[in-house]
Amino acid sequence: MAEQEQMYPAATREISDRRKRLAPGPAEAFRAFSQSVFADGALPAKTKQLIAVAAAHITQCPYCIRGHTSGALRHGATPEEIMEAVWVAAEMRAGAAYAHSALALDTIAHHAGAQGNTP
Repeated sequence: MAEQEQMYPAATREISDRRKRLAPGPAEAFRAFSQSVFADGALPAKTKQLIAVAAAHITQCPYCIRGHTSGALRHGATPEEIMEAVWVAAEMRAGAAYAHSALALDTIAHHAGAQGNTP
Protein backbone atom coordinates (compact mmCIF):
# COMPACT_ATOMS: atom_id res chain seq x y z
CA MET A 1 0.00 0.00 0.00
CA ALA A 2 2.89 2.39 0.67
CA GLU A 3 3.95 2.22 -2.99
CA GLN A 4 0.39 3.01 -4.08
CA GLU A 5 0.22 5.99 -1.73
CA GLN A 6 3.34 7.45 -3.33
CA MET A 7 1.77 7.24 -6.79
CA TYR A 8 -1.73 8.24 -5.69
CA PRO A 9 -2.03 10.57 -2.72
CA ALA A 10 -4.84 9.76 -0.32
CA ALA A 11 -8.10 11.55 -1.06
CA THR A 12 -8.21 13.90 1.91
CA ARG A 13 -10.50 16.68 3.10
CA GLU A 14 -7.56 19.06 2.55
CA ILE A 15 -7.36 18.16 -1.16
CA SER A 16 -11.12 18.47 -1.50
CA ASP A 17 -11.08 21.87 0.22
CA ARG A 18 -8.22 23.04 -2.01
CA ARG A 19 -10.16 22.06 -5.15
CA LYS A 20 -13.18 24.04 -3.90
CA ARG A 21 -11.06 27.04 -2.95
CA LEU A 22 -9.26 27.16 -6.30
CA ALA A 23 -12.40 26.78 -8.44
CA PRO A 24 -15.53 27.04 -6.29
CA GLY A 25 -18.06 27.35 -9.11
CA PRO A 26 -17.04 24.25 -11.05
CA ALA A 27 -16.52 22.32 -7.80
CA GLU A 28 -20.08 23.05 -6.67
CA ALA A 29 -21.50 22.38 -10.13
CA PHE A 30 -19.70 19.03 -10.26
CA ARG A 31 -20.93 18.08 -6.78
CA ALA A 32 -24.53 18.90 -7.74
CA PHE A 33 -24.16 17.04 -11.05
CA SER A 34 -22.75 13.98 -9.29
CA GLN A 35 -25.54 13.96 -6.71
CA SER A 36 -28.11 14.22 -9.48
CA VAL A 37 -26.56 11.45 -11.56
CA PHE A 38 -26.33 9.00 -8.66
CA ALA A 39 -29.78 9.68 -7.19
CA ASP A 40 -32.55 7.13 -7.60
CA GLY A 41 -34.29 7.60 -10.92
CA ALA A 42 -35.18 5.23 -13.74
CA LEU A 43 -32.25 3.23 -12.38
CA PRO A 44 -31.89 2.72 -8.64
CA ALA A 45 -28.82 4.21 -6.94
CA LYS A 46 -27.40 0.72 -6.32
CA THR A 47 -27.45 -0.07 -10.04
CA LYS A 48 -25.85 3.27 -10.85
CA GLN A 49 -23.07 2.57 -8.36
CA LEU A 50 -22.48 -0.88 -9.89
CA ILE A 51 -22.26 0.73 -13.34
CA ALA A 52 -19.78 3.21 -11.87
CA VAL A 53 -17.72 0.36 -10.39
CA ALA A 54 -17.46 -1.19 -13.86
CA ALA A 55 -16.67 2.16 -15.51
CA ALA A 56 -14.04 2.91 -12.87
CA HIS A 57 -12.29 -0.35 -13.66
CA ILE A 58 -12.38 0.42 -17.39
CA THR A 59 -10.94 3.91 -16.83
CA GLN A 60 -8.62 2.45 -14.17
CA CYS A 61 -9.17 5.30 -11.74
CA PRO A 62 -8.14 4.07 -8.28
CA TYR A 63 -10.09 6.84 -6.52
CA CYS A 64 -13.23 5.97 -8.49
CA ILE A 65 -12.80 2.24 -7.87
CA ARG A 66 -12.62 2.79 -4.10
CA GLY A 67 -15.31 5.46 -3.98
CA HIS A 68 -17.87 3.66 -6.12
CA THR A 69 -17.19 0.26 -4.54
CA SER A 70 -17.92 1.92 -1.20
CA GLY A 71 -20.98 3.60 -2.71
CA ALA A 72 -22.25 0.31 -4.08
CA LEU A 73 -21.82 -1.34 -0.69
CA ARG A 74 -23.63 1.55 1.03
CA HIS A 75 -26.54 1.06 -1.38
CA GLY A 76 -26.78 -2.65 -0.61
CA ALA A 77 -24.67 -4.23 -3.33
CA THR A 78 -23.17 -7.58 -2.44
CA PRO A 79 -19.53 -8.50 -2.98
CA GLU A 80 -20.75 -10.92 -5.66
CA GLU A 81 -22.60 -8.13 -7.52
CA ILE A 82 -19.52 -5.92 -7.34
CA MET A 83 -17.27 -8.67 -8.67
CA GLU A 84 -19.70 -9.36 -11.53
CA ALA A 85 -19.57 -5.64 -12.39
CA VAL A 86 -15.77 -5.88 -12.46
CA TRP A 87 -16.01 -8.89 -14.81
CA VAL A 88 -18.34 -6.92 -17.09
CA ALA A 89 -15.68 -4.19 -17.18
CA ALA A 90 -12.98 -6.74 -17.98
CA GLU A 91 -15.02 -8.15 -20.85
CA MET A 92 -15.79 -4.69 -22.21
CA ARG A 93 -12.13 -3.67 -22.12
CA ALA A 94 -10.98 -6.94 -23.70
CA GLY A 95 -13.84 -6.86 -26.18
CA ALA A 96 -12.93 -3.35 -27.25
CA ALA A 97 -9.33 -4.41 -27.92
CA TYR A 98 -10.57 -7.39 -29.92
CA ALA A 99 -13.11 -5.32 -31.87
CA HIS A 100 -10.54 -2.66 -32.67
CA SER A 101 -8.34 -5.33 -34.26
CA ALA A 102 -10.44 -4.52 -37.35
CA LEU A 103 -8.37 -1.32 -37.61
CA ALA A 104 -5.11 -3.28 -37.55
CA LEU A 105 -6.47 -5.79 -40.08
CA ASP A 106 -7.66 -2.97 -42.34
CA THR A 107 -4.25 -1.29 -42.13
CA ILE A 108 -2.52 -4.60 -42.93
CA ALA A 109 -4.78 -5.07 -45.95
CA HIS A 110 -4.14 -1.52 -47.20
CA HIS A 111 -0.40 -1.89 -46.68
CA ALA A 112 -0.35 -5.26 -48.45
CA GLY A 113 -2.45 -3.85 -51.30
CA ALA A 114 -0.08 -0.91 -51.68
CA GLN A 115 2.79 -3.36 -52.00
CA GLY A 116 0.89 -5.60 -54.43
CA ASN A 117 0.45 -8.38 -51.85
CA THR A 118 -2.75 -9.93 -50.59
CA PRO A 119 -2.89 -10.76 -46.91
